[in-house]
Amino acid sequence: MKLTFQNRIALFNTLAAAAATLLVFLIVYAVVFFTAYHHLNQDILQEKEEIFSNLLWKGDSIVINQMPEWEEQEHQQVEVNPTFIQITDSQGNLRFRSANLQEDFFLFIPDMERSSFLNSRLNGQRIRLGYFPIFNSSGTNTGQLALGVSMEESAVVLNNLRITLLLAFPLLLLVLYLATSFAASKGIAPVHQIIETASGIDDANAHTRLPMPEHKDEIHQLAATINALLNRIESRIKREKQFTADASHELRTPLAAIRGTLEVLARRQREPAHYEEKITEVIREVDRMNQILNQLLQLSRLEAGNTGFVQEPLNLKSLADELLPQWQAALDRKRVSLQVDIPPDAEPLADRSSLSLMLDNLVGNAIKYCPSGGKINISWRQAGHTLTVADDGPGIAAEHLPHLFERFYRADASRTS
Repeated sequence: MKLTFQNRIALFNTLAAAAATLLVFLIVYAVVFFTAYHHLNQDILQEKEEIFSNLLWKGDSIVINQMPEWEEQEHQQVEVNPTFIQITDSQGNLRFRSANLQEDFFLFIPDMERSSFLNSRLNGQRIRLGYFPIFNSSGTNTGQLALGVSMEESAVVLNNLRITLLLAFPLLLLVLYLATSFAASKGIAPVHQIIETASGIDDANAHTRLPMPEHKDEIHQLAATINALLNRIESRIKREKQFTADASHELRTPLAAIRGTLEVLARRQREPAHYEEKITEVIREVDRMNQILNQLLQLSRLEAGNTGFVQEPLNLKSLADELLPQWQAALDRKRVSLQVDIPPDAEPLADRSSLSLMLDNLVGNAIKYCPSGGKINISWRQAGHTLTVADDGPGIAAEHLPHLFERFYRADASRTS
């Protein structure tokens, strides 16, 4: 059977309270039980002292002093708080017994040196029985006194207490369960509210946040943590939407250029040289699209955590020389000079593919925004392992600097790398 969180809390609390209640009930019953037996034993001891004070010895024989004590009602009848008395000599021979014993007798315990108490029955009546050795003035064991008192009243009290506790225990468990269940329902009400709100959050209302509980406890912390997670998810959804829009925009430009070029070629027959020129433009735009797609693929891998980076010593001078042919045509068109100030021994640990992509982007931007006849410089500073691409362009306005690492960010004004 699957229990709800609320019912599990109520059940666990009820079980804990039940264990504590049971322990208290057992302690109460034990205290009453031992108190009742203590009082019975005290009554027997008090009766024993009265009897011993009226015993006489003749040599080693016990002489019973005929005193009013023997005539008391409690020694004559069994109906009202009876006290049963039996005196035997050291051999177990009966010397005296109270009238209420009639023809009954208590067992004799031979060689008894110290008093003892036990429970027994007499004619179906429960009694508390005390045995006491009788010593004469010289310390010789001359007999045995057996004293019994009725346990009926104490037994009734203990039985009533036991029944009361047994009936009260399940009733108390029910009350405890209902109380803890009610308290648990109040305690987890914020959780139900969190579940209800969270289940209704989707792409259409990703801005919705969980209500914060009034008390700053664990549930408050849980709601705050989930809200922080929702903020990150919403931000990621926005970035993905922006990424899709920006990627579409980046691809639309070369596609439009290719379409325009092909439409021009399709209008009428042209000279072969003109076809060759336009086809070269189309190939250039296709290469541009291929570069954009490769960069998008690399970006997707980075965000997925699948970097595939292989860091190894990389000669920066050789890398720049390998990339130079890719930039040469654009440099020539803009009449921009490129100077590479990288020592031949500059070999930092880097991933070749990623660094090639970054350097190509930086130099491409520098060529794009550098004025005609300008200069671009690629330099390396060993201290701090810094690779710098600088140009003579207008620079980057201060308000655009915080956005440099946003994907596909474009400033309205001219900018450089």
